Amino acid sequence: MVAKLKWSPLLPLLLLLAGMVGMSRAGNIAVYWGQNGNEGTLADACNSGLYAYVIVSFLSTFGNGQAPVLNLAGHCDPGSGGCTGLSSDIQTCQTQGVKVLLSLGGGSGGYGLSSTDDAQSVATYLWDNFLGGSSSSRPLGAAVLDGIDFDIETGNSAHYDELATFLSQHSAQGQKVILTAAPQCPYPDASLGPALQTGLFDNVWIQFYNNPPCQYTSGDASNLQSAWNTWTSSVKAGSFYLGLPASQDAASGGYVPPGDLTSTVLPGVKGVGSYGGIMLWNRYYDVQNNYSSQVKDSV
Repeated sequence: MVAKLKWSPLLPLLLLLAGMVGMSRAGNIAVYWGQNGNEGTLADACNSGLYAYVIVSFLSTFGNGQAPVLNLAGHCDPGSGGCTGLSSDIQTCQTQGVKVLLSLGGGSGGYGLSSTDDAQSVATYLWDNFLGGSSSSRPLGAAVLDGIDFDIETGNSAHYDELATFLSQHSAQGQKVILTAAPQCPYPDASLGPALQTGLFDNVWIQFYNNPPCQYTSGDASNLQSAWNTWTSSVKAGSFYLGLPASQDAASGGYVPPGDLTSTVLPGVKGVGSYGGIMLWNRYYDVQNNYSSQVKDSV
């Protein structure tokens, strides 16, 4: 005789909680776009269905009283107003739920902040020209980006904490300004250390590449794991992402083969800290190597 199961009013709640726990383990993929004219359009990236965040890179000159300069490689010429056409692409992304961010800095370019007033001026410029403010010369057109990414790799760390603070204050004007950062994996990051201590960043995608002391090397994930543990226990942020090169050609070191990522690396980081997913450098290499498609279901 088969025993009858008694209906419990708690059963739907338990099933809901179980589902929420499963969902909380799922991660997203973020990708940098804008540094290779052969990577396809911004709309192509979002239409792929692979990414939750697409980071337009870079605003490579700003601060120190300089006129800000947007550098999108072969995609368009901002100096002639040629990048305003990206507005429709940005809106295409956003209608699909993809967040579009503007990245400050990069590995080269003339940028830096000289004072509190300079940080305030840059924050105002970003608000008026890329976010929810208004300007007659918005480089990417009328579309309102979702936030700002800090990929500061040159110069010193002065005043970026103030820039983050000023940008976050604009969220009080009705539209949330997402703040993200891409520090190098040695802790603390030489350029973003003070800024990250503000606790204002929604996502921190740590660059586990081009940094031998803390990157994945020849099947050994111990240095990466140790650095991940340090970052997630030392910095307050909404989520932490594992920043990786999308192919062996994308960086001088730190490439994790898809099979190794899913079988070895991800299981070691998912349960530690506020895991958010992975960040890939960059869209061009992801297209070439089909990396995100291979790992998406495990991220």
